[in-house]
Amino acid sequence: MYLAIVFQFLLYFGIIALTAYWLFSLRDNIEKYFQNKVVWITGASSGIGRELAKQLARISPSTCLVLSARREEELHKLANELQLDSDHCLVLPLDLELQQDCFKSKFDLVIERFGRIDVLINNAGISQRSLIRDTLYNVDSRLMNINFLGTVTLSKTVLQHFIELQKGHFVVVTSAAGYIGTALRSSYAASKHALHGFFNSLRLEHACDNIDVTIVCPGYVRTEISQHAFEGSGLLHGKMDPKTDKGTDPSKCAYDILRGVANREHEIYVGYLGSVVIYLQRFVPRLFYRILLRSKTD
Repeated sequence: MYLAIVFQFLLYFGIIALTAYWLFSLRDNIEKYFQNKVVWITGASSGIGRELAKQLARISPSTCLVLSARREEELHKLANELQLDSDHCLVLPLDLELQQDCFKSKFDLVIERFGRIDVLINNAGISQRSLIRDTLYNVDSRLMNINFLGTVTLSKTVLQHFIELQKGHFVVVTSAAGYIGTALRSSYAASKHALHGFFNSLRLEHACDNIDVTIVCPGYVRTEISQHAFEGSGLLHGKMDPKTDKGTDPSKCAYDILRGVANREHEIYVGYLGSVVIYLQRFVPRLFYRILLRSKTD
């Protein structure tokens, strides 16, 4: 009888504690974690990257932001919208496909402005909408070069800096496709799978250097990702996917990401159907395969 009472008490306490954790471990943790930090965001001109910058500027005004993407004009528009001055913002155009100097010159500009980097958010990338048989080698190569090699090269450039500081945080925005290969996204999924392998290894190798790695796996988020995706010929898809259009609002997605980063989580599942499809794949793969067969052209 006594053990039953103790068990019941612990169960109720656990439920209350978990509820309190999810309800109250929100904004305060984000602001505290990012306070006075230098955060470099790639792919900041649109989508999730843009929302991450907006959320950080709102929640943690002391954070210094490095905004990178190919479209410099959009980055300046964002900096002006957020009313960021030069003491708290550096607009730094960056194309992950161009890796001639291993991004050392870009890294040097950040250090020259702010003296250090605390968090690198690897968000930039490009998607795909084409069948394997219709996809040119050049498209496969570009997807791997941008999504995987570009991200890895930039991260390795920052890695030595983190080692010297004996701290740092890599945030890698991959996709639910990092776990699940689906139709029309073969090389995109491959590039995201590769990121999981690389950064899981990095986390293990550099735990002794106090370097954190958070892998973010979005499901459907309402961004322009499908419109900017490669078709098999290399042309841009230029269409909004129906499921993407119904996806999670990017501002909510960005907030959930920042909360997970502040809690130093190893993996974060965000966005419409993100966690659902990952758990289905993990626990009932045959059932999930049949579900995918019925929707393979979506």
